[in-house]
Amino acid sequence: MLHIYRQITGLKRCTPVVIAQKRENADRYPFQPVHIIPKPPTHFLRRFWFRQVRDEPWRISDVELRTLLAVLSETRTRLLHIYFGHIAVHLLPLIRAWKHPSIVSFHGADVMIDMNKPAYREATLQMLDSVTLVLVRSESLRRAVVDLGCDPEKIKIQHTGIPLEEFPIRDRAVPKNGEWQFVQAGRLIEKKGLPVTLRAFSTFLKQHPNATLTIAGEGPLLPELQKFVRELGVADHVSFTGFVSQEQLREIYYRSHIFLHPSQTGGDGNQEGIPNSMLEAMATGLPVFATEHGGIPEAIESGVSGVLVPERHDEALARALLNAAQDPRLLRRIGHAGGNAVRKNFDLSTQVQRLEEIYLRVIGRGD
Repeated sequence: MLHIYRQITGLKRCTPVVIAQKRENADRYPFQPVHIIPKPPTHFLRRFWFRQVRDEPWRISDVELRTLLAVLSETRTRLLHIYFGHIAVHLLPLIRAWKHPSIVSFHGADVMIDMNKPAYREATLQMLDSVTLVLVRSESLRRAVVDLGCDPEKIKIQHTGIPLEEFPIRDRAVPKNGEWQFVQAGRLIEKKGLPVTLRAFSTFLKQHPNATLTIAGEGPLLPELQKFVRELGVADHVSFTGFVSQEQLREIYYRSHIFLHPSQTGGDGNQEGIPNSMLEAMATGLPVFATEHGGIPEAIESGVSGVLVPERHDEALARALLNAAQDPRLLRRIGHAGGNAVRKNFDLSTQVQRLEEIYLRVIGRGD
């Protein structure tokens, strides 16, 4: 993931070593060293045994454990940072067997999924008890991890950082002939609230028939969303770009007038931390209209640095967009305030420096 790549490559005082099960997009993420430890041939059966027979999360095998310990020893690693809570549950045997400190970071989707199952909740609690420190991306995620039973003293908030030099603030002019351009970017999954975006856009379009909406990203909901667009009768005004590069996404941000991100809690408990695409859009000065969900209110003060509406409330979102279209000064004001808020609280170099300070303190305690 891009936010992890940015964090790893930004380190200056600590030398990162990456361990993964497989490598993809090496041209996009040209990092070394990466140690690949693939799933063993028996992984499917092992996963089936744990999940279907025992109804609990699977754990790595003894062979995988020995291989991981060997890599950590050979690279003289002194601190293990496991990205995503559910991955740390799978790695619990490693956390317990290794003699140095371990950190786990939660990012949103990995907090509440399957926590309605007692065995999964218990396994997560065991993992939280075993690691040295827990990092979360927002205060809302901190509260969620505390609710799981984690010691509050173990948790630190570590924001995602944005490389601000790549996203300079620019003013947007009011579009001519009502040609408003909206954009939403991210995975096409339930928690992104895309049907809310489409219904609100459909309402906006009735008063501004030259408006367009770009949805950038890939995901399992694409066919369903394409069908919904046709049902709403707005297919000629909505484009699905699929995956786009960072350069292409920046171009979309700069030619757009408003960024939409009406996040919502998924049926499986999946929720946002603070969305990276939203922070990038804010950094460019693009006004953001989002929801009172997860960590979003920690990045946006409604009416000051963006506009927030309740979750799953397309009428409220449409009303906010229609009002904003009549108030260019509001859009200019919240666009600039949003860009300044990102510069103050989510600068990549500052956040990576804080992460390194955490690493060094934990390593000192571990030694």
